[in-house]
Amino acid sequence: MKSIDFEYQRPETLEATLALLADDTRDVQLLAGGQSLIPMMNLRMAAPEVLVDLGALGLSGVALRDGWLEIGAMTRYSALMRDDLVARHAPLMRLALPHVAHAAIRNRGTLGGSVALADPAAEVPAVLLALNAEIEVAGRNGRRNIAADDFFVGLYETDLDDGEIVTAIRIPVQPCRTGFAEVARRHGDYAMAGVALTVGEAGARVAFFGVADRALRAPGLEEALATRGMDQAALEHLRTLPFEGDLNASAEMKRHLAGVVLKRAFNGLA
Repeated sequence: MKSIDFEYQRPETLEATLALLADDTRDVQLLAGGQSLIPMMNLRMAAPEVLVDLGALGLSGVALRDGWLEIGAMTRYSALMRDDLVARHAPLMRLALPHVAHAAIRNRGTLGGSVALADPAAEVPAVLLALNAEIEVAGRNGRRNIAADDFFVGLYETDLDDGEIVTAIRIPVQPCRTGFAEVARRHGDYAMAGVALTVGEAGARVAFFGVADRALRAPGLEEALATRGMDQAALEHLRTLPFEGDLNASAEMKRHLAGVVLKRAFNGLA
């Protein structure tokens, strides 16, 4: 099956892109990496009348500015995996990205595309939560930064307003140890359960994915890990989290798997 006919636009400025998005008479959707949207279009699960390609906006690259690692929204996974600044200042991302699908997907998929899609089983939202990142967005009323804690609000749902697009991801540069683990049926599949975590002077940040309708922070568990480390009492905090079952596993199975990946990630902190 192939997609229905659509109009293709490739604007060269952010202003032109936002103008296209402001047209509320047609279904306008953005094309970042296309690794989720194009299959959905081919299956007729998405049928935009206008497809707006962001590839000409220059929203890619990695830079260090004023204590933040700034990553353009159109930066591809494969480029991030090779980037020295990412390796030095966001090693958690380097741990997680090899688990994103397969090489062909990583060569085309973009960081901003994953952020905007907000798939609850994807690695990127959880990584950004664990890194205390900010998402920079732009709209007709200007730019704003949204904390990752506030950005992912539900199943494929974000804090983006109508007509806004993700332009960059900002990660604070701060020393910390990082850990990552996930369980999937096959390498490259969506995770049945996964976790990204950081432990530093400011405490611990733990984000689970693949277990609910969004990536989940675990404040009680974070406090326990920061003060006592991994013990049975820390694991008991998993029972307070709103895990949800799916076709792969029940909520209780997800809870068990969350404990497994948490132990692996914590024991592998580096």
